[in-house]
Amino acid sequence: MTDLNKSSFQREKSTSDRVLTPHHSVHALEIQVTELDRQKLLRKIDFHILPFISLLYLLSFLDRANIGNARIAGMAVDAKLTGLRYNIAAVFFIPYALFEVPSNICLKLFRPSIWIPSIMIAWGMIMTLMCLCNTYHSLIIARIFLGLAEAGLFPGITFYLSLWYRRRDVAKRIAIFFSAATPFHLSIKTIFGLRYGIEKMEGIGGLHGWQWIFCLEGIATVLVAFVSYYFMHDFPETATFLTSEERAVIIAMLREDTQGLATDYKSKFVWQAMSDYKTYVQIGIYMGLLIPVYAISLFTPTIINKLGFSSANAQLLTIPPFAAGCIATIAVGIYSDKLNLRGPFVIAGALVSLIGYIVLYTQSSSGVSYFGAILAAVGVFPTIAVDLAWAGSAAGGDTCKGVVLALVIGLGNLGGICSSFIYITPPRFHIGHGTIMGWLSLSVLLSLFAMWDYNRLNKRNIAICQRDGIDDKQQENYRDVGNDSPLFR
Repeated sequence: MTDLNKSSFQREKSTSDRVLTPHHSVHALEIQVTELDRQKLLRKIDFHILPFISLLYLLSFLDRANIGNARIAGMAVDAKLTGLRYNIAAVFFIPYALFEVPSNICLKLFRPSIWIPSIMIAWGMIMTLMCLCNTYHSLIIARIFLGLAEAGLFPGITFYLSLWYRRRDVAKRIAIFFSAATPFHLSIKTIFGLRYGIEKMEGIGGLHGWQWIFCLEGIATVLVAFVSYYFMHDFPETATFLTSEERAVIIAMLREDTQGLATDYKSKFVWQAMSDYKTYVQIGIYMGLLIPVYAISLFTPTIINKLGFSSANAQLLTIPPFAAGCIATIAVGIYSDKLNLRGPFVIAGALVSLIGYIVLYTQSSSGVSYFGAILAAVGVFPTIAVDLAWAGSAAGGDTCKGVVLALVIGLGNLGGICSSFIYITPPRFHIGHGTIMGWLSLSVLLSLFAMWDYNRLNKRNIAICQRDGIDDKQQENYRDVGNDSPLFR
């Protein structure tokens, strides 16, 4: 782990009160800062950043996963989704995975307040027009374009957070915005009953209930996207809600956290990220975790329906697994940051989820199997935020971090194709549950390797610095070497 209390801050005798001298702020300021001041500043940033990006991701996940609700609301019959046709809708994940690296580069080159709302308008319009997809072929075409347009949101927001928060502070924030994918099942279904109510719009305007799901949710995305142009903040350096002193403090904190590595775009950082073996270790971990997440999101209504519950009740019974997963995600994110640990939380969550899938695989009782579904969600949902914070921490410099996160999320999302083709043997779904158990086991093994390897690399760099007399005063000499800097932890 990185000792983030060392570096460019000029120290006084007190360990809690420091004079911060930002190296690249617009004003040469010396500001008395305590840990309490820093936490107060972070909470102010949270208030202005997290609610809005959580709403954006809620809409993203809602638009991506609503096909599962539309399926049991009548789309499977009307669009003739027989055999594996519904599963082939997973073609969404191919353009979704391929466009994430270019999208994160565009976010770095353009302003987030331009790039993210623009891709939101694109996918919102596609989602709205999906209400006209009453054939299998039109559905597949629409899902391809939806994947292309929506690709940049999740990796973009994850990268965006890393530009505002230190590595030790980011897991909790990722957990909060990622958990927006679970509360929408709770808040919208329970409080508003939106999708349940939309299904009752059957025949209005000549559309089926499942077509109204696509239409109304797509319109909501477009409206929020237009608002985003005006309310999304770009970077700490330009944030209007911060005072000049606060901007100087947060810039100094971020510079300390990056250990002096470059924040500008250079193509060599892209290739460094793509050729680093640690990137592919994290891809393996993330894929093993994301396959269960997508399976839960796409097939929980179907699984519960096959346990003997009606379609309407199956929709409502998806609430407890997602609600429990939401609570666990935020709690684990908080404690992961508090303890500055990533690997142990990933492993523990994967093991809890593995137990849930063992229950689903071995038990035939609907009540016990339903408990297994809740356990599976509680275990795996929290691991996503922690693992993304872990992957970002292992990349040096802004560009490298953005590319690594895009690769991890992009290639990891190809696992969504796997999720879509393994739940084909109702009512017990042994193939699906067994496959996911294997992926969770892979994540545990790769996480154990990553913990050992990162510890080894940190010890090696410490030894190099001690041998060659390298300290933080020489950060400028290693600014453009990225992960290869002996000062990088």
